[in-house]
Amino acid sequence: MSVLAYKGYRARVAFDAEAGLLVGRIAGINDVVGFHGHSVAGLRAAFERAVETYVTACRLYGKVPEKRYSGRVMFRVPPELHAAVALAAQLRGISLNKWVEEALRETVTIEQRMQAQARAGRS
Repeated sequence: MSVLAYKGYRARVAFDAEAGLLVGRIAGINDVVGFHGHSVAGLRAAFERAVETYVTACRLYGKVPEKRYSGRVMFRVPPELHAAVALAAQLRGISLNKWVEEALRETVTIEQRMQAQARAGRS
């Protein structure tokens, strides 16, 4: 999985073997905006055009392009952290719930290892 970035926007990109195209979707926005290209240069140009078009359309319609996050999942976190986690999950192509589950599982595993090492050091 690859990620493109342009003017603060990011997109997840992939290869569609059936269509023979590189395809992408802008992440972290209120709408679904996709783009495609036959080459990396073409994909990058299409992504930049998609971002420019989307930002212009949002301005014309008076809407905020980025998703707004409440800061509530099952617990409270700062809105900036919520947005970053949601974007990370979307860029990986998994749900926010799955991303948090994996992050918590990894953190618990690290904590358990550290505790085991500390116990072994005391013996």
